[in-house]
Amino acid sequence: MLDWKDGQPFSSRFGDVYFSTESGLEETRHVFLQGNELGRRFAAMCAGESICIGETGFGTGLNFLCAWQLFEHTAPLGASLDFFSTEKYPIDDDALSAALVLWPELVVQASALLASWRRRVSGWNRWHFAGGRIRLTLALEDVAQALPQLPSHSVDAWFLDGLSPTKNPQMWSDEVLMAIARASHAGTTLTAYTSAGRVQDSLQVAGFEVKRVPGYSRKWEMTQGRFVSSDSQSSPAKGAPPRSALIIGGGLAGCAAAHALAQRGIQVTLVESASQLASAASGNPRGILHARFAAGMNILHRFVLASYGHALGLLDEVMPVDDVLRAECGLLQLAATESEAKRIGKLAAQEWPPHLLQAVDAEQASQLAGLPMMHGGLWFPAGGWVVPPEVSARLVQHPNIIIQLDSEVTSLERTASGWHASGDGFVIEAEQAVVCSAHQAKKLAQFAGCPLLPVRGQISMLAATDASSRMQAVLCAEGYCAPAVEGQHVAGATSSFDDDGTDIREVDHAENLAKISAQMPELRQALGDIQPASGRAGVRCSAPGAMPLVGEVELGLYCSLAHGTRGLLTAGIAAEIIAAQMCGQLPPLPADILDALSPLPRMGRSGSVVAPASNGGRQ
Repeated sequence: MLDWKDGQPFSSRFGDVYFSTESGLEETRHVFLQGNELGRRFAAMCAGESICIGETGFGTGLNFLCAWQLFEHTAPLGASLDFFSTEKYPIDDDALSAALVLWPELVVQASALLASWRRRVSGWNRWHFAGGRIRLTLALEDVAQALPQLPSHSVDAWFLDGLSPTKNPQMWSDEVLMAIARASHAGTTLTAYTSAGRVQDSLQVAGFEVKRVPGYSRKWEMTQGRFVSSDSQSSPAKGAPPRSALIIGGGLAGCAAAHALAQRGIQVTLVESASQLASAASGNPRGILHARFAAGMNILHRFVLASYGHALGLLDEVMPVDDVLRAECGLLQLAATESEAKRIGKLAAQEWPPHLLQAVDAEQASQLAGLPMMHGGLWFPAGGWVVPPEVSARLVQHPNIIIQLDSEVTSLERTASGWHASGDGFVIEAEQAVVCSAHQAKKLAQFAGCPLLPVRGQISMLAATDASSRMQAVLCAEGYCAPAVEGQHVAGATSSFDDDGTDIREVDHAENLAKISAQMPELRQALGDIQPASGRAGVRCSAPGAMPLVGEVELGLYCSLAHGTRGLLTAGIAAEIIAAQMCGQLPPLPADILDALSPLPRMGRSGSVVAPASNGGRQ
């Protein structure tokens, strides 16, 4: 909880101030920026190089904003910063805004952080700033849970900022400090406000050389440290991102991958077999932002939660809300069946931030929907709909991206310098390759044995009536229906496994209407006797295990496949995973989720993809 004491943010939970009552800004610069010599290290970086800072205790974000500002002032263009932080007790939007008002010279950075803050979810969040040069990975969970999920040797400098060790001892436990050491490499530095002997002793046991140095103002001493070399934790090689990459497939997954790589300075060639982007499953006139969580906190639940938060932030970046191409009208998941009522009841019993989801009864659901509802459920205030083809088009509007349409890749071969893709009348060479072509990937030799299954889905376009036009939120049960736009509702969608037909079927229209009748009878009544005027069928891609296949398949070859019905949510975070692996940067998700997404086990291949260490930053 954030309170105020003498005009400064104060933690009632731990009985401690967030920063110096004299000048938190100057204190941060002294302790963390100067203490880790970041000005010199940032200036010594090269284009394509990244440096990773780890932090324990995000608090108001002041340390992050100061590091961001210094990086932009000193690092060369083309270099990038990964900032990883943890926070078990995030403060609310208003409190964060009030705290950051104290620092007018950080107003640009603070405004951007506040815009992302409203998209936060529990678990890991990945946000981009400064045109993609600054990546913040914020783990909103216990520090002892988050730190072991970092890649080994990935952090170049640490900000140990867990409030006072006497008031918040869990942040300074031996378990936490050993996890910090595991994520460090030879030469990794650290600083901390505290100079407590117990903390320094534990850091030394963990492998750091530490010393007391002058603190800020009346704080006599602080701690400065450096990780000592060992055989198992030598300094990582300083690699660089590839210069070129080939992406096969121009749907949401491929366009998101192109966007993520282009932001990192990579020259991307995006190859699509059709005559336009987003022509297959990504081509529906509208798609809904539907995050369906399991009642338990399993791997899939955590992945969907992280994907939902990331998707909202990515859409804010490339396609802000405008009610024509994207509407943030909210989404209701209705407890319309016994199984859904049970799932929703378990989720409603958990504690959720109100900006993410809220449990509502039938009366509240009626007010939110604009139509009388007989069921309550879960309300997602940031839910809504987008136009997927337009999202795809916006993602590839980057000077580093070349688009080649009407080009089906029939052969993909490794060469001495990377990959050679060819088809009827064309050849493309690139250092790295990413396959995003859904179930069509099985046509390539590298994916011939991949368990990819086509899943046909059909939507129905329904003419709005005066009554149905009052509907103002997306309604979901076993089917869904979106509010009318230009006199048309979109309803769907069917699922036919191992079916790649794209013909429009009356039986599927009937199924979509039957779901509305059974689970949203108020909407069916509002629609009257109207039958679907038109529809669209697309073929999604699925794989056993519910998770998509994301990551490295073999050296220099990656895939983003089998997103199923969740592509609008998961394509963006999948692209971030691939870009991080390709460039040797900090991944956006914890190691256990990355392992669950790895394509290798489900392709029957041995080994596992380990997220590469950071490029190390120059010391």
